[in-house]
Amino acid sequence: MAVNARRRGAQRHRVVQAEAGAGGRNLFDMAVEQFHAAADRMGLDDNLRRILGVCQHQYTVNFPVQMDDGSIQVFEGHRVQHNVARGPAKGGIRFHQDVTLDEVKALAMWMTWKCAVVGIPFGGAKGGVTVDPRGLSRGELENLTRRFTAEISPLIGPYKDIPAPDVNTNPQVMAWIMDTYSMREGHSVLGVVTGKPLTVGGSEGRGEATGRGVVYAAIAAAKARGLDLTGAQVVVQGFGNVGSVAAKLSRKAGATVVGISDVTGGYYNPRGLDMAAVLDYARANGSLGGYPDADRVTNAELLTLPCDILIPAALEGQLTGANAGQVQARLIVEGANGPTTPEADAIFAERGIFVVPDILANAGGVTVSYFEWVQALQAFSWTEREINARLRNIMDQAFAATYRTAEEHGVSMRTGALICAIGRVADAVTVRGIYP
Repeated sequence: MAVNARRRGAQRHRVVQAEAGAGGRNLFDMAVEQFHAAADRMGLDDNLRRILGVCQHQYTVNFPVQMDDGSIQVFEGHRVQHNVARGPAKGGIRFHQDVTLDEVKALAMWMTWKCAVVGIPFGGAKGGVTVDPRGLSRGELENLTRRFTAEISPLIGPYKDIPAPDVNTNPQVMAWIMDTYSMREGHSVLGVVTGKPLTVGGSEGRGEATGRGVVYAAIAAAKARGLDLTGAQVVVQGFGNVGSVAAKLSRKAGATVVGISDVTGGYYNPRGLDMAAVLDYARANGSLGGYPDADRVTNAELLTLPCDILIPAALEGQLTGANAGQVQARLIVEGANGPTTPEADAIFAERGIFVVPDILANAGGVTVSYFEWVQALQAFSWTEREINARLRNIMDQAFAATYRTAEEHGVSMRTGALICAIGRVADAVTVRGIYP
């Protein structure tokens, strides 16, 4: 009964979410606004604006899943491809109760720019199912994953569209997707997804790639802004795969992590958190709830704690016009997709707060996904050291190009990154032309 009530509540909430979007904004409208701001700066041709300002393909499915109690529940899912001029579509699949089509469209557009800004040959895609996976058993989760895969299988493939993990999905979910697709094809197709377990074609270093890339971006930003990372105070919002890795590697790089958070709230220790102890506690207890060696704060309070570097690594729409004036960080490095609204961006620019945007800062995941895809196609693997070195090189080059572009145009890093990315995609569209 409780599970069914939670599902009904999620269905009601997603109607509100579709209207509100991030920080009271429709998320796709926010992504389009960012696109046009950069397009204005670069004088993008109107015809290219029309092409790049919309998503090429959007596919919505309503599909049945048999639950453990014998009942049939119907779920809504989406797969959107924004643009594939530079290569196959690439983007994660998320399972979350607030998934909407507009959210998935926005994330697909950002994926196009993300792939382009780091120079990997993919277009942008995204997928999601409107479901709270905490209300599902493992068997129900597998049933939902396999049926959703079957529904979108005409769209995906190693040369067409390659999904990956996202919010509330993981290597096991990717293995189920790969297996379901492979059964349809009649042979193992390791390249249909990335972020898989190592035993079925995953890549060394993929699990930590997004968080590692965030830290590489933070190191580059600190150097560019004259901040000594050794001893710098870091606050990380979100303690999932991205946030926990970013916190751990920030500490390893010499910074002091003073604040962290997860679904149970925020935890603050101005003297610094023992990250080894925090990670052990989270593994043992399943969350940070009750962690003893820190003061409790709300997630909202966490974002405004005194620090040098703030890493929002939870969901979109966390930094808004309402709280941007209270943020005390010198640098913001976006581990999540879309955590900062345009209103907050304007306030940060006025206050001189340097923001490394999501399409650059969290591109480590898709970069190592590209490595995994290449390894699957070639049936050849690289070591974790090789993977991390290649990732560092790509992140450093992308940061330098973005920083240079932002300085030349006198714009923010977000607009600078978009100018770099949009220019590359526009060039591909122009060179390929329009068929027929």
